[in-house]
Amino acid sequence: SDSRLPDSPPGPAMGQFLLHRVGFFQFVPSGVRALGLSGGGERLAAARGDGSLEIVSLRSSGQARQVIPGNEKRSIEAISWIGENRLLTVGLNGEITEFDLQRLCPKYTLDAFGGPLWCMSCNYEETHLAVGCEDGSVKLFEIVPDKIQFERSLDRQKGRVLSLAWHKSGMMIVTGSLDVIRVFDVKSGHSTRRILVDRGGTALHNWECVVWSVCFLSDYTIVSADSAGKVQFWDWRTGTLLKTHPITKCDVLTLAVNDAEDSIVAGTSEGTVVQFQLLIVKSGVSDAQWVRTKTFKHHSHDVRAVVHTKTALISGGLDAQLVIRPLMDLVETKSYEAALRKILFPHRSLVCCSRKANLLLFQFPEHLELWRLGSPGAIGNPGDVLPISKKPVKLLQLKNKGCDHIRCCALSLCGTWIAFSTIYRVRLYRLQYENDSVTVNAASRFVKTLQPAHQLLFSADSAQLFVAADYNRIQIVDLVTLNSKRTHILTSKSGSLEAVHLLAASADGNWLAAANYGCEISIYNLKQLKHYCTVPVYNQLPTAIAINPQTNNLITVHADHQIFEFSISEKRYTEWSRALQQRGLHPNWVERDTPVTHVTFNPKVSTQFIIHDTYMFCIIDQLLRFPTGQSNLHNQEVLRGLSGKARKAQEHAFKICKKFKPLLFVDLLSDGCLVVVERPVMEINAQLPAPVRQKKFAT
Repeated sequence: SDSRLPDSPPGPAMGQFLLHRVGFFQFVPSGVRALGLSGGGERLAAARGDGSLEIVSLRSSGQARQVIPGNEKRSIEAISWIGENRLLTVGLNGEITEFDLQRLCPKYTLDAFGGPLWCMSCNYEETHLAVGCEDGSVKLFEIVPDKIQFERSLDRQKGRVLSLAWHKSGMMIVTGSLDVIRVFDVKSGHSTRRILVDRGGTALHNWECVVWSVCFLSDYTIVSADSAGKVQFWDWRTGTLLKTHPITKCDVLTLAVNDAEDSIVAGTSEGTVVQFQLLIVKSGVSDAQWVRTKTFKHHSHDVRAVVHTKTALISGGLDAQLVIRPLMDLVETKSYEAALRKILFPHRSLVCCSRKANLLLFQFPEHLELWRLGSPGAIGNPGDVLPISKKPVKLLQLKNKGCDHIRCCALSLCGTWIAFSTIYRVRLYRLQYENDSVTVNAASRFVKTLQPAHQLLFSADSAQLFVAADYNRIQIVDLVTLNSKRTHILTSKSGSLEAVHLLAASADGNWLAAANYGCEISIYNLKQLKHYCTVPVYNQLPTAIAINPQTNNLITVHADHQIFEFSISEKRYTEWSRALQQRGLHPNWVERDTPVTHVTFNPKVSTQFIIHDTYMFCIIDQLLRFPTGQSNLHNQEVLRGLSGKARKAQEHAFKICKKFKPLLFVDLLSDGCLVVVERPVMEINAQLPAPVRQKKFAT
């Protein structure tokens, strides 16, 4: 639908926009299947149901940095880190996969020859990897530089191995199967203890008890979670049950223990996360006991994975949310560090816009959709919802061939070119329009010479395609001649091999800015086809960049929400940028949860640019004063009720709108209209299966 948005009080500073409110991007995030914390605790890997992996930086407010696209044939059941820079997964396809974290793709795969793989764990010294198989075996792999190699199998047992854990000594492994827990001696490979698990009450007696997760503590206590809703503590030497905690009538699916081994968390199929702590219950008694202390309910569906860091619990599940829940008793500063964070939407843009042709391109894992925006049928007052004379039209659905999911895509400003890339190849298409029908011509003879892209961008005149390839290289494609011999490669002078994840080109065709995962932003001269300069390095990842079409100044927004403006011609930060850093951003601005994923400029006012995250968009006017720490950052409603003089005294540069959310995309079209793409959470939840347990009134 279309409506007029009174973004600010009427006046020359901002004005109003005709707004296209888009709700037909049917994006549904995939559920979280597994989580893995790196050895140093700084990086978290989240595996989703579509086989994709997200690498999250816990140092930068839990923002997803890198994404490894999924694959139709890859299902991930478990994740293991080796140090900070090696990442391995196992899945039901029976393969162990190690990933290249620079190229963001599989490095190699290894068949474990044990059928589907359910679980994996690395020993404390990071010398061996144990994998639990469908055929009842536990296979040991030696970890060597750049690869892993099969060493031997432990004695095969009856029933699939669904969970396993190492003891810190590296001498024993505990496994969980149907109705049974086993302890293996790693050196001999023999099972040294077999523990039968109680199936629970009479109602469950005829059902097998699935041991979904196990932990092996330093004091040789085994902790198990099962399908009968129990968390149990066992003495491995005698096989006796020490304590049973029935925490749900549904399955307990996952366990995690902290490094100090005084706190354990369990995730259930009804969406709860339960914490147990090792506490001294009676005064004068030195022995501590495991006590259930807290229950958190942040998920609507199965909690498939939990991680316990030094200061927080991290959980993920079928509802696709990644929840970071700080533990208040462990957080040193009771401020933003203690805030609950929920990550549902990707921290990158999945929408491309043709500003001249009023087209939107939506990226799904396996296909692209091209839509033409509708047209209003009347003129109204600010805030009115206008009737539509021409409805939005889906012009094209472009399906990817093969099993690999789409990594990135691009749409030219004129709408005549579409490009997308998987981890193996780039595909390029030329479009011809006739009313609401589209003819697609593949430039297949040319794309064979292109390297896989991490990011794609068309130049403003649609004459060039910029391909951000592996190892910080950028390939320039001449779309006029489509001649592979005229392809140029740009490289930065720093020697960094980190992949480029953001591209921005100037409207005059002279400049290209590229930001990589090493927090480096390089500027290239497109006329001379060489590196021009590097923006002074700021140690937070850039999340959005754009070049002002009128001034050629580069705007960058970073993971910590800081905003910079860099003059390309003068090779330095502008006076506005320096003044902003000197004054400092408003506390409410830097404490936002989600990163800015897009920057665009007002074509009619060169000093205005628009940025957005998932929950707001903001028009920033560089001619107005900065808000002070004591001022009201969200002051639009207050300003509307003031007279002209009073309004001028209180207005500041940040005009924030929270009317539309969650936001996947905001841009300004060439005709001055604003386009906003929303994806309500309720619509996503409506596509999930019914939860196991639903909240009832007064319960």
